[in-house]
Parts: sequence; C-alpha cells; structure tokens
Amino acid sequence: MAERRTYSIAELGPRYKWIALSNTTLGMLIATINSSIVLIALPDIFKGIGINPLEPSNTSYLLWMIMGFLVVTAVLVVAFGRLGDMYGRARMYNLGFAVFTVSSIMLAITWFGGDAAALWLIGWRIVQGVGGAFLMANSSAILTDAFPANQRGLALGMNGVAAIAGSFLGLVVGGVLAPVNWNLIFLVSVPFGVIGTVWAYLKLHDTGVRQHAKMDWWGNITFAVGLIAVLVGITYGIQPYGTSQTGWGSPMVLSCLIGGVAVLIAFVVIETKVPNPLFRLSLFRIRSFSWGNLANLTASLGRGGLQFVLIIWLQGIWLPQHGFTFEQTPLWAGIYMLPLTIGFLVAAPTSGILSDRIGSRALASGGLVITAVTFLLLTLLPVNFDYWAFAGILLLNGIGMGMFSSPNRAEVMNSLPADARGSGAGMMTTFQNAAMVLSIGFFFSLIIAGLSDHLPIAMSQGLTAHGVAPDAANQVAHLPAVAVLFAAFLGYNPIQQLLGGQLGSLPADQASFLTGRSFFPNLISGPFQDGLAVAFGFAIVVCLIGAVASLLTKDTKKPSESVGEELAAVAGESGGGPSELVSPRSDR
Repeated sequence: MAERRTYSIAELGPRYKWIALSNTTLGMLIATINSSIVLIALPDIFKGIGINPLEPSNTSYLLWMIMGFLVVTAVLVVAFGRLGDMYGRARMYNLGFAVFTVSSIMLAITWFGGDAAALWLIGWRIVQGVGGAFLMANSSAILTDAFPANQRGLALGMNGVAAIAGSFLGLVVGGVLAPVNWNLIFLVSVPFGVIGTVWAYLKLHDTGVRQHAKMDWWGNITFAVGLIAVLVGITYGIQPYGTSQTGWGSPMVLSCLIGGVAVLIAFVVIETKVPNPLFRLSLFRIRSFSWGNLANLTASLGRGGLQFVLIIWLQGIWLPQHGFTFEQTPLWAGIYMLPLTIGFLVAAPTSGILSDRIGSRALASGGLVITAVTFLLLTLLPVNFDYWAFAGILLLNGIGMGMFSSPNRAEVMNSLPADARGSGAGMMTTFQNAAMVLSIGFFFSLIIAGLSDHLPIAMSQGLTAHGVAPDAANQVAHLPAVAVLFAAFLGYNPIQQLLGGQLGSLPADQASFLTGRSFFPNLISGPFQDGLAVAFGFAIVVCLIGAVASLLTKDTKKPSESVGEELAAVAGESGGGPSELVSPRSDR
C-alpha cells in the first residue's frame, strides 16, 4: 500500500480544521440518513420488489434490512479504526466514502423482484455498512487530530449533531421519496457521496501519529465471529419460535449467544498475549476512556430502541386515532418526531462549546439525568396523548441526549494518546452500535411480551363482536405478536393485512369499521402501554448508571495546548525531531 505523506497542523494552515469538520460532517450525515431512511421506506421497498414482509418466511428479510447495517458497523469499526492508525485516517475515511457511494448506486439500480431482490438489497446494505464503518471509525480521530484540545468539544459536537440529525432527517426524506419511487431513497445520497469522496481525496490529509504494526488476525477473527454471533442471536431472538412469541429459547439463538460470548472471552485472552492487539486493553487504564465508554454504552442501551418504539407508537396507534390513514403515517411519524431532533440540534453544539470551557463531567451526567426524567414522563403519558405534551417531552429528551453526546465524545477522545485515536474511536463506536442492536432487541421483546399476554383475547373478542367467524378470529388472534408489531411499524393497515380474504365475507359496514382508524389502535393501546412501562423503566435505570459513570471521568481538556504541540511533544519524547513528523513520502 503506497504511503501518503503525514502533515503537521501548522503546515496545513488554520483553515484545515474547518475543511476536516465540514467533510466528516457530510460523511456522518449521509451515513446516518441512509441508516434511517430505510426504516420509513420499508413498506414501499417490499411492495416494489413484490414481497410481503409479514409472512413468517419473510420476517428475516425485514429484520436484516433493519439490523444489517448496525451489525456490520458494530463488528468492523474497531478494525477499521486500527487500520486508520496504521495507514492513515484520512486514507481509510476516503475509502469509506467511496465504498458507501458505490453501494448506494448498486442499491438504487435494483431492477428485479422477489427473494433475489431482497437478498441483493440486504447484501449491498451490508457493503454500505462496511463503508459506514470506515467513516464512523475515522471521523472522530480526524477531528481530534485537526482541532486543538480547547475546540474539540465544539468539533465533535457538530459532528455528533450531523449523526443524530441524519437519523431523523432520514425519516422525513424517506417518507417523501419512497411513495414516488423507492429507488430514490438510495439514489439521493449518490451525488453527495461522489462530492464527498472527491473532496476528501483532494483536501483531507493525515496529521496524526501513525503506528505501523502487523495486523492482529486472530483478534480480528475472534472478535468478528463472537460479536456477529451475539448480534445475530439478538436479531433472531425477536422472532417467534415454536409456540413461543419470541425466539430466546431457540437452540439456534442460545447457541449464538452462548457461543458468541465464549468466543469473545477467547478474544480478550488473545488480546492480552499478542504484541499489537486489535483492542488495546491498556486504554481501559485511562480513567476517562473507561468510564466515558461505560456511560456511552449505557446511554445507547437506553435510547437505542427509542426511535423504533416512537415510530410504532405514532404509526400504529396515535396517528390513526387522529385522522391519518395508515398509508400516511410513515411520513407524519417522522414529522411529529422533529422536536427530538430540534432539541439535539440546539443542545449538542452548545454543550460541546461549554465542555471546552468548563469540562465535560457535569454536562454529560446532567444530560443523562434529563434523559432519564423524559423516559419517566413518557411512561406517565396516556397512549392517546396530547401532542404538545409529547412534543415537549421529546424536545427535552433531545436536549438531554445532546448535552451528553458531545461532552462524552470529547472527553473520551481527549483522553487518548495520539497514536490510538483511530482504534479508540472504533472501540467507542462498537460499544455504541452493539448496544443499540441489543437495545432494539430488548425493547421489541418487552413490547412483544406485553402484547402476547393480552392481545390474543382482546383481538379474538373484538373480531367476533364485529361478525368475524370464531375460528377465523381465533386464528388471527394467535398469529405471532411480532407480526402485529411489524405491521404497526411498517405503517400497514394491520387488520386488513391479517384478515385478508375474510373481509369479503363480512357486511360492508363491519369490514369498514375493522379496517378503519380506531379499531386496531384502541385494541393495541392497553397491551402496548404495559410493554412501554417496562421498556422505559429499563431505559431510566441504564441512563442513571451512565450519569454516575460520567461523573467518574476526569476532565482532560487542555485549554492552551494545540494538537500540533501534542504531536511535537510525542515526536520529541521518542527522540525524533519535527522532520520525522513531516518527512516527505510519496503522496498518493
């Protein structure tokens, strides 16, 4: 692999840090827009390729379209961060932009249908996740290299704003474009990807300390196998198994979870033996890195499933009760969740600036306490809530998450030595993405448990009361709760989907009532609220644990020292002069 020259910050000039910030912010924005744009577009995607995702044989397609991107990024970010430390963060980031763009083109040109199209889309979504992993692993490290310590909170905060804002903007963009043509949701990122790739190639340069070393292959293999097994087990644990509403008792799921944990334990042992480990376990001796990552992990566990729960709540219950057809609900769910984005957009950069001046501990801890309070307020809301109360809670939730996110990321990245920023950022992102997959599985399982306890009887009685034959009503009532949950999540008319041909044998007025905007939302409200209380109770506990962990970090801001001075100090300590840092090598 041809070397690229390593530059000093002084050599690149004062404008370079803003070039780095704008390019990495664009990268994070398109990566997170694409992660959420699919959620809203799923009904149109499956309709376009001719597959019913609610059929039991097709549920795995639906799950992998939702979870595949997160699973891949969680597995690969540490390895790609390490590659950035070894071969240059700008180079690895640029490669990620290119991979992401090519995969977006391949997704957009899907021209066939059926199972083959579903597998094609899932495969290229996984490739897109590879590109996203390169972007996520190296963007924080690039910014930490480019900005002086007293401005990193601002830079990482703005980068974090793009990441969170993209996940919610994707809901709105997907809701607008998917009904026109579902291929557009992938095509829309292509011009930005091309511009970002060319721009990163021409303007981004490596400024950090490189650590040339052999790749830890055994560490990479055991980490990938172990984490994939655990995340696959969580993904399939949501699906029914036999007579059970969930698959947590399935031999395959148990094998994945137990075997995955065993392989991860072997990974930890390997990392203590090899000279150049993938996971630098010595980094956990750094107080701010350890406690900051624990706070990030617990915060992600608390909020990871929130977006999915809110979408189900709005699409399956609240919006139909307030005059929206099921077909309209995906777009309007994204719009009605905008207060969460606004709160984050206001709080994240502001808290980033404040953390540069006063430190991060109080801000990060206070943000998670506020987030925990909002989860409590959500449990107190009736399922058929007043929107302005709901919007106020979402706004406060976004403010809390923004207060935590920027200071936490700045604290963790400031604590890292210059030659470990890529792998350290990758480790942080791995904890975050793995926790989000776990959170989604946990939230879904709790809500499915709430539905399965009460929904079958309520649905059977409700259907027979409106003319459905008892045998048919009983059959529909005992369908897996996950099918009902996914129908609400996708914005389908659940009763119309579940009854199918039975509707033709009913009187017109009864069929119209059953498929109208009130029957299903009223039916699901009670069981759904039971699941919400348990899920949000869990979120409150883990957010408070994260708040305590944030207080145990040690503020590491250095208001007077620039990154260039840090690197010069590192070079001086190693016995080399400035010439080693900017030694000419073949450039591209």
